[in-house]
Amino acid sequence: MTSVDRSARQAGEYVPDPRRWRALSVCLLAGFMTLLDVSIVNVALPSMQTGLGATASDLSWVVSGYALTFGLVLVAAGRLGDDRGRKRMFLAGLALFTATSALAGAAQSGTWLVVARLLQGVAGGLLNPQVIGVIQVLFRGKERGRAFGLFGATVGISTAIGPLLGGLLIQAFGTHEGWRWVFYVNLPIGLFALYAGWRLLPRDTVAAGARRTLDLVGTVLLGATVVTVMLPLIDAEKGLAGAPWWLLAVGAALLGGFVAWERRYRRRGCQPLVNPALLRTRSYTMGTALGLAYFAGFTGIFFVITLFFQRGLGYSPLEAGAAMLPFAVGSAVSAAVGGRIVSRYGRPLVVVGVAAVAVGLAATDVVIRWFAGDGVALATALPLAVAGIGSGLTIAPNQTLTLDEVPPAEGGTAAGVLQTGQRIGSAVGTAVAGALFFGTLASSHGDYHRAAAFGLRGSVALVLVALVVGIVDLVLGSRRRVT
Repeated sequence: MTSVDRSARQAGEYVPDPRRWRALSVCLLAGFMTLLDVSIVNVALPSMQTGLGATASDLSWVVSGYALTFGLVLVAAGRLGDDRGRKRMFLAGLALFTATSALAGAAQSGTWLVVARLLQGVAGGLLNPQVIGVIQVLFRGKERGRAFGLFGATVGISTAIGPLLGGLLIQAFGTHEGWRWVFYVNLPIGLFALYAGWRLLPRDTVAAGARRTLDLVGTVLLGATVVTVMLPLIDAEKGLAGAPWWLLAVGAALLGGFVAWERRYRRRGCQPLVNPALLRTRSYTMGTALGLAYFAGFTGIFFVITLFFQRGLGYSPLEAGAAMLPFAVGSAVSAAVGGRIVSRYGRPLVVVGVAAVAVGLAATDVVIRWFAGDGVALATALPLAVAGIGSGLTIAPNQTLTLDEVPPAEGGTAAGVLQTGQRIGSAVGTAVAGALFFGTLASSHGDYHRAAAFGLRGSVALVLVALVVGIVDLVLGSRRRVT
């Protein structure tokens, strides 16, 4: 960096970092690894049961515990990154994620594995807001859209390719020990990303006196809110009747207390965990609501289709993962394209993307319900590809538009709130899809085609909620331009 660039940056002007694209590749690699662990574990659960002797309760917490602790720390981690330095928090989260991956792979009991997964979720929650925060700082204008397009492609690929990669690892290393490599695969990736991140990420430039005390009361209130909302949703995967739904009322009360505290804390001249002005920004609040609803539908499809192919049709983990490839490929390609054109088309692009997902999933539902031949995976390839293309036009552009009016200094916190909504949405989607799938399976005496179709209809309904949010945002935006 030249002395002129350094002076301009110190004056608060935007100066493109010549290493920004290489720094982005490091962030995407680390983000891919943490998001991959959301889906890759699903196909390894039978292997864990065989090789480790894990109980059904252990297996449930291996999946759900990661999602719970991941969502629990996102906002606080984003605030720490904004205030204390994103590079520092990124490297700390990445180091912890790599270490806990090794701990999980070396597990000698179900309890050991569950504890490792809980810690791994904390590490993923520490890391992910820094990725979006770094993008906010390093990129502006159309370049930011391209960067978020690549991030959206990473989200889509990591979620869809997880079952395929997990199946490959189990096939390569055997049913008894294959599950360990689902975690060990993170070690070389994590170590490389640590070195590259230390070399390539921009130095933290927290001005003297800018460090603020973390809003501990707000952190505890928001954390308790997330836990009380997510626990019944996670428990509902086993059955709606037994879930502690009364916790949702507790969560609503805690959320009200959190909002009241943040306003009071702000009036006292302190920096709250979440700046209330952030929540008064229409593009941010509507985009966050759309993301929550969309991820509810988006996550549920993988849960249902994986169960359908493996349990219903007897596919191997590898074959079940391969069946999702059309979605992954479509999502990756369209996310990169969507990131490039979002500045031209804006929110209508997101609405088109969500509509394409709804159409693709509805067509997949019809195929699964009525196609009884051997080539079900082939028959679902086209509609899943359509849904994947729509997904790529939804996630990345929505991320770009949602954060467009957020100051870079608030980027990590804003990302934390946005991703917390997505985690809650994922829990909602899995609970709805799971309840519909297993409920229909029981009432239809083991008809997996019917059960999967009903599970997918739940996902379609949630995607349609996201579509309504997007349309309302378009209407409000047009009225604002008129006035």
